[in-house]
Amino acid sequence: MSVEAYVLIECEHAKSRDVLEKLLKVAGVKEARVVTGPYDLIALVAASNFKVLGDVVISKIQKINHVKKTLTNVILE
Repeated sequence: MSVEAYVLIECEHAKSRDVLEKLLKVAGVKEARVVTGPYDLIALVAASNFKVLGDVVISKIQKINHVKKTLTNVILE
């Protein structure tokens, strides 16, 4: 089974591009963009299962400098 999710990321002020550069190097991140709205970035993340997805978000994405918080939205269809 594979799973994909959109991860919305809030960054510290004026740090979106720094986070984007590091985010694109994370294994499993298929695509990432700077966006408008309450979150600063959105990333499409693919993983082999929910545990791996959780590990990518918690151990990799949330640990990038200047990331304040994330919101993960698993793709159902």
